[in-house]
Amino acid sequence: MDDFLAARSQMAMSLGFHIIFSCVGMVMPFLMAFAHWKYLKTNNEVYKGLTKAWSKGVAILFATGAVSGTMLSFELGLLWPQFMKHAGPIFGMPFSLEGTAFFIEAIAIGFFLYGWDRFNKWFHWFCGFLVGLSGLASGILVVAANAWMNSPAGFNYVDGQYVNIDPIKAMFNEAWFPQALHMTVAAFCATGFAVAGVHAYLIIRKKNVEFHTKAFRIAAGFALIGAFGAPLSGDVAAKSVAKRQPIKLAAMEAHFETEKGASFVIGGIPDEKKEEIKYALKIPKVLSFLVANDFNAEVKGLKDFPKDEWPPIAVVHYAFQIMIFFGVVMIIIGTVYLYALFFKKEWLTKNWLLKTFLYATPFGYIALEAGWTVTEVGRQPWIIYGIMRTVDAVTPMPGIQYSFYFFTAIFISLSLIIVFLLKRQIQMVPRLYDPTDAQFNPKNKKL
Repeated sequence: MDDFLAARSQMAMSLGFHIIFSCVGMVMPFLMAFAHWKYLKTNNEVYKGLTKAWSKGVAILFATGAVSGTMLSFELGLLWPQFMKHAGPIFGMPFSLEGTAFFIEAIAIGFFLYGWDRFNKWFHWFCGFLVGLSGLASGILVVAANAWMNSPAGFNYVDGQYVNIDPIKAMFNEAWFPQALHMTVAAFCATGFAVAGVHAYLIIRKKNVEFHTKAFRIAAGFALIGAFGAPLSGDVAAKSVAKRQPIKLAAMEAHFETEKGASFVIGGIPDEKKEEIKYALKIPKVLSFLVANDFNAEVKGLKDFPKDEWPPIAVVHYAFQIMIFFGVVMIIIGTVYLYALFFKKEWLTKNWLLKTFLYATPFGYIALEAGWTVTEVGRQPWIIYGIMRTVDAVTPMPGIQYSFYFFTAIFISLSLIIVFLLKRQIQMVPRLYDPTDAQFNPKNKKL
């Protein structure tokens, strides 16, 4: 493995893990706060137990996200010094603000975990809600920094120098809102389906059914918000990409020829040598409408751009197709669940519906990883779009592949620790969190 490939592989692996931890950290506190609100409104002790159970999960994932985020910060300096040398002063503001949001989140978690029966009940609830707000802010601020790489702004590039730097303009670049919106919606969708799937499994196993049913209903509600919001946020993001990075859009669709009334492509195998896509289902004029609200709008093809600026077409196209496929599947599941909620309530307790959510547990995160691949790989060969190539930003040092192996081992270890700790939390439910269980004793510390 050469140094350039090792550096890119390490960054891809690190981001692939961290994006899961960060998205759970953005959304789980809101599930926790909603369960807490239900407890305060109904005085149902099951909701209190659910809030406490989820709060421990939030604490575990917060700690893990902090570790993986810190590692990423080191990796940026270790692997991409030329990039950080020039980009740091320009897009450093969102990272600084993200650090502030992180500390607010840490304080709020402490207040919430140890504030039971010590604070005013609504102040205590607000502390939990603040965990979600600050976690969401952290995610949006980091995405703003990434968006700058896709839509560089806030400086002038003159004779190889970055001058007239404006950090505010850099942070609020043209891509930040579309990317932040789509990322936030995707996080709610992915985390909602993952949590709903876990609780659906426990309901099927007949374990603490009332407790897990309440948890499942809350998580499924959040999943539906994300699933139905994703096409809308995706439309905003796609229009933004079409305007700023037309070559990325062309790669997503494996669209080689510039044409008016361009077709939307479903499936297909891109052939870069012959500059065509094979075996695809094409829906006439839909791509033109999606990018410009005009069925006859012109959409640029890959042939309009220099070949040395093409991203890896097959990777971007397949990742985009995977994201679309799983997104559509989750919308279908959400539609069935809504229909059951309003018209067929007896379906809500059926195993087939619960199994549907169980099977869908990873769907949101598969779509999320695929979408992130489209964003990052679709920007190649640039690390700063149109300004700096990725190959010019890497550390020119031998042995960097050993860093890749080391960081991979750390992330795999973190993942195994998370699985162990969350499994342990689930095992604690009968004794510590579910007041309807005969084993319930909130003071029991054996587990």
